[in-house]
Amino acid sequence: MSHLLPSESLEEQLPKLLPGILALYKKHSETFYLSKSLGQILEAAVSVGSRTLETQLDALLAALHSQICVPVESSSPLVMSNQKEVLRCFTVLASSLPDRLLAFLLPRLDTSNERTRVGTLQVVRHVINSAAAQMEDKKPFILSSMRLPLLDTNSKVKRAVVQVISAMAHHGYLEQPGGEVMIEYIVQQCALPPEQEPEKPGPSSKDPKADSVRAVSVRTLYLVSTTVDRMSHVLWPYLLQFLTPVRFTGALTPLCRSLVHLAQKRQEAGADTFLIQYDTHASLPSPYAVTARLLVVSSSPYLGDGRGVAALRLLSVLHPNIHPLLGQHWETTVPLLLGYLDEHTEETLPQEEWEEKLLMFLRDTLAIVSDNAWICQLSLELCRQLPCYDETPQEKNFLYKCIGTTLGAASSKEVVRKHLQELLETARYQEEAEREGLACCFGICAISHLEDTLAQLEDFVRSEVFRKSIGILNIFKDRSENEVEKVKSALILCYGHVAARAPQELVLAKVESDILRNICQHFNTKDPALKLCLVQSVCMVSRAICSSTQAGSFHFTRKAELVAQMMEFIRAEPPDSLRTPIRKKAMLTCTYLVSVEPALDEQARADVIRGCLHSVMALLPEPEEEDGGCQKSLYLETLHALEGLLTSLLQRNMTPQGLQIMIEHLSPWIKSPRGHERARALGLSALLLRHFLEQLRVSALVPFHNLGLLVGLFSPRCADLWPATRQEAVDCVYSLLYLQLGYEGFSRDYRDDVAERLLSLKDGLVHPDPTILFHTCHSIGQIIAKRLPPDQLISLLLTMFEALGDPEKNCSRAATVMINCLLQERGGVLQEKVPEIVSVLRSKLQEAQGEHVLPAAQHSMYLLATQHCAAVVSSLLGSPLPLDSHTSMLWRALAVEPRLAAQVLGLLLEKMSRDVPFKESRAFLLGRTPDRVATLLPLSATCALFEVLSTPAAGPAVLELYPQLFVALLLRVSCTVGVQLPRNLQAQERRGASPALAARNLEPCSSAVDTLRAVLLRSGSEDVAQRMDLEGGWELLRTSAGHEEGATRLARAMAEHAGPRLPLVLKALACTHSSAYENQRVTTTAFLAELLNSNVANDLMLLDSLLESLVARQKDTCTSVRRLVLRGLANLASGCPDKVRAHGPQLLTAMIGGLDDGDSPHSPVALEAMLGLARLVHLVEAWDLRSGLLHVAIRIRPFFDSEKMEFRTASIRLFGHLNQVCHGDCEDVFLDQVVGGLAPLLLHLQDPQAAVASACRFALRMCGPNLACEDLSAAFQKHLQEGRALHFGEFLNTTCKHLMHHFPDLLGRLLTTCLFYFKSSWEDVRAAAPLFTGFLVLHAEPRQQPQVDLDQLISALQILLKDPAPEVRTRAAEALGRLVKLA
Repeated sequence: MSHLLPSESLEEQLPKLLPGILALYKKHSETFYLSKSLGQILEAAVSVGSRTLETQLDALLAALHSQICVPVESSSPLVMSNQKEVLRCFTVLASSLPDRLLAFLLPRLDTSNERTRVGTLQVVRHVINSAAAQMEDKKPFILSSMRLPLLDTNSKVKRAVVQVISAMAHHGYLEQPGGEVMIEYIVQQCALPPEQEPEKPGPSSKDPKADSVRAVSVRTLYLVSTTVDRMSHVLWPYLLQFLTPVRFTGALTPLCRSLVHLAQKRQEAGADTFLIQYDTHASLPSPYAVTARLLVVSSSPYLGDGRGVAALRLLSVLHPNIHPLLGQHWETTVPLLLGYLDEHTEETLPQEEWEEKLLMFLRDTLAIVSDNAWICQLSLELCRQLPCYDETPQEKNFLYKCIGTTLGAASSKEVVRKHLQELLETARYQEEAEREGLACCFGICAISHLEDTLAQLEDFVRSEVFRKSIGILNIFKDRSENEVEKVKSALILCYGHVAARAPQELVLAKVESDILRNICQHFNTKDPALKLCLVQSVCMVSRAICSSTQAGSFHFTRKAELVAQMMEFIRAEPPDSLRTPIRKKAMLTCTYLVSVEPALDEQARADVIRGCLHSVMALLPEPEEEDGGCQKSLYLETLHALEGLLTSLLQRNMTPQGLQIMIEHLSPWIKSPRGHERARALGLSALLLRHFLEQLRVSALVPFHNLGLLVGLFSPRCADLWPATRQEAVDCVYSLLYLQLGYEGFSRDYRDDVAERLLSLKDGLVHPDPTILFHTCHSIGQIIAKRLPPDQLISLLLTMFEALGDPEKNCSRAATVMINCLLQERGGVLQEKVPEIVSVLRSKLQEAQGEHVLPAAQHSMYLLATQHCAAVVSSLLGSPLPLDSHTSMLWRALAVEPRLAAQVLGLLLEKMSRDVPFKESRAFLLGRTPDRVATLLPLSATCALFEVLSTPAAGPAVLELYPQLFVALLLRVSCTVGVQLPRNLQAQERRGASPALAARNLEPCSSAVDTLRAVLLRSGSEDVAQRMDLEGGWELLRTSAGHEEGATRLARAMAEHAGPRLPLVLKALACTHSSAYENQRVTTTAFLAELLNSNVANDLMLLDSLLESLVARQKDTCTSVRRLVLRGLANLASGCPDKVRAHGPQLLTAMIGGLDDGDSPHSPVALEAMLGLARLVHLVEAWDLRSGLLHVAIRIRPFFDSEKMEFRTASIRLFGHLNQVCHGDCEDVFLDQVVGGLAPLLLHLQDPQAAVASACRFALRMCGPNLACEDLSAAFQKHLQEGRALHFGEFLNTTCKHLMHHFPDLLGRLLTTCLFYFKSSWEDVRAAAPLFTGFLVLHAEPRQQPQVDLDQLISALQILLKDPAPEVRTRAAEALGRLVKLA
């Protein structure tokens, strides 16, 4: 509408309209429509030439400026459009009131407020672009007003400034005086490193780098250079002066690109405009400076957005200004260099190769120029630029190489030595890269100036600068020793590089006299940097010697010294971490040195191998790439150095023995408990084996004698926890099998089908499933078994047995799998080696910890035994006693299969009976009873039997051999009763068994008893064993005192619970009656005797054979055997009473014969005969008994008064049984024995032993009926019943009364008997005798007086009056009183 109003109306309304619109800015947040309306009003006002506008200008500018300074927080189209409308308003005002506008804007550039300055710069840029004509005469004013904004460090302000400068460039501002400042500002911003930009990008920015100050500046510089034609004469060659200052290094890429474009435009315009007139441009760098700068920065081509390409392109474009002869060559070579960079990235570029290409480019350039003055000037400029690269070590290092290359091309020796001296004096020795660069410089220079280079180094070593440790570093007054070492490090490196790069034909003559002489004097240092330099230099010297064509004839006298020094350096490195490349370089040095003559001695070689392996193998696992790529790279390089050294050493001794020596050094690492060490060791082993195989040249068929040992070392690793180790292990086995084929005469290209299967099995080793893994190991074992020569089998097995104790359980398991596979496939040829295998297997079981080892070892023993049973049994019997738990388990392994178990049991029985069970010691020579000491073989066999029998699987074999086992072990028990262990085993028993030993009693008899019990349990006779347990039979069997009873209880239990097995047992026992060992005869007789105590003997029709066997033993020389025979015969009374009558005469004859056995008054045979007769007399025919009755009665009568209670009891009871059998119908001769026995029986009623008194009661009751005196018999029955209290005096009185009444003629006989008992050793019996005498006298008639020898009786009684026992004296006095009757 403002455009539609007449000018007068508009002029009239403006004073109201403009303030009204400006007031709305404060009321509305959306100001776009306000700004658009305001712009249209201003355009209308300007078009009519309004004077009112000028009066409202200050308010307008303030309002519009505040709008432009408001930060744009939103990307809303209306907000952005508002900005444009506000700027349009400024354009309208600039076209009509430029002076007033600039007077308002430019002062605001001096403010420190960011928003104000940024907004103002934005308006200034817009005004420069939109009101160019109005601003033409204002250019100097505007340029000068930019002074303070140029100093602002705020990135937003900087971006705005750059945009203003860009606008200025398009409108000729930069052509004005002061325009160079603007150009320099742009270059400064291009040089900003991205990481130093202070502000982070806003959240709405899609590409923060694109909006950075540097990015904006780079774009601006390039656009100004390429699109603004009027800037060409301003920028060229002005931009060249920014190439060399260090502070503009970051801007090199955009500078070079802009300069390339400008130079090309100049070339197109003509050569005159392109060539630089250096006399009129004194501030420009010289061609030498430009060449040096661009060449050096190209060594890091990908830095600064690819400055290498930009620098080389600029260098190529500038060739007419550098030297007129370089054009054609550079046009050819520079594109090749650029193409090389295109083929690579920053990550893939091989830096050394790239630098070498640049140095070759420089050498070719120098050769083309071929102007000594030009070359010397270039070398001078290169040296001058050295301080520029103090912050970029890599580029400085390359600069040193360029200096060396340039000096090498110089023909002036004076210039060369002068520059070398200056380099030595000015070098920053504390920087490692600079030391390296200086050394490279000297090395490259020595290619052409060897003598001068060495002479200059020698001069410096002798100079005051070096000796007093001064020079460029003398500004440090308290210079430390460390800095001196750095100087030495650099010099030593220089010598090394000189040796490495100088012509080989000249080096050998200088090595020991000039080079090593100056290097070796510093070996005693502790400084790490100096140490590394020493190692590097010696390495380079050694490499130079080796690569010389005259190396074969060169005798290196310092070789041993240098090798020893290198090993000292290696050993000084920390074993668990890799911090420096010292050990890598030292190993490389040793690699070169071992190839030089003279050869190292064996000890030195071993020290080198051992030391280097320990230095690398013990390192912690290499870091992951993201954690430390450099560290990993150093590790890999170190490992490769070790590989090269070991390969070089092996190459010096390419024999099986040489290979074994190398692998033996690796063996401890192959078996390491740490996975990374095993992986490294297997990798090295595989490498060495491949090298050996590749270099194998067999001129004659010779055995590969250590194949088994090496295969045994590597094959268990096929199951290592680390997949890489498993793969390497297969490769090692693969190589070994082909080595064997090579030694057998096969060609190198021969491929064996069996060996090739190993490669296909590698996939199975990747799988983590143990089942698949160990199945693969079994397959590998089969392949090895097929290809291994027989003579190598035992060494392979023994080596694999070593692997059973491997700390890596998977490898131990793999070893067990392969061992069993080999035994199964090839065990048949190992008979002679069985003892060695068993011994090693036992010892390894004691060392191995894994629970899997024992079952596998058991299976190995089983496999071996199935092929060589006797050898295995004999070998195992050689195991020391007591058996440890592992040996016990090996024995049990032989019982897993019935057929093998039966074979083993039979062998053990034979071994147990082959040797004597004991030997008698020489103790009897000292007057003592000889000791019986067990022999080892039967004892070992007994223990082995127990272990075999402890296996449930042995059941069928035990049933098959039950009789032999039972009898053999029963005999073993009998002959070991009381037998001692050998002294060495006794000592072990006292010390206590080791936890690894089986928890069993080693005592010979106990072990035999335990084994016998095991036979019963394993054969199904558990009831027998339990019965023995309950009755304590096993314990009785173990002791000398209870052994007979133990055998008796065993027979009783067998008869009760295992009767059907007795016939075969008795058959096996048949031959034992003639055993040479008394104890065996005793035990078997006791066993047989007890069987007759059971009806099983009759049920199983064993009676006759048992009786026959016992009767055959009647004449045995052993008393116990004869006694047990009688017991057995007597047992017929309880076992088969109905059979006694049939065998009566035989039984009675044996018993009566027993009464007369031996000369001893207390023969145990006689006692057993009396006991047996007491059991048999009631069952035999009366006629059979009657014939021997009197003899028995007479024979047993002396035992009535025996000192031994058992004899008194047995004889008196037998006397009672004899009377009982007669039933009152006895012959007169026996009746006389009855009467004769009355007095002893009556007196022994007072026997101190209750058993004797009880027997007397029984005998007297039985005698009563035979005396034909009812009164006396009734008295006996009344008073002598068992359990009834006896009043002895009353009973004796009654008995004497009846005796004197019915048998008056017996007085004298009875008194005579009483006189005998006056001297009895038992007090009660002595007291009873005078009491009996008194009662007899009391009831005697006077007419009986002639029967009494009164004097004798009185004398005897008077003696008793002096008896120490009061009771005896009392009874004697009473008897004397009663003798008055007969006086």
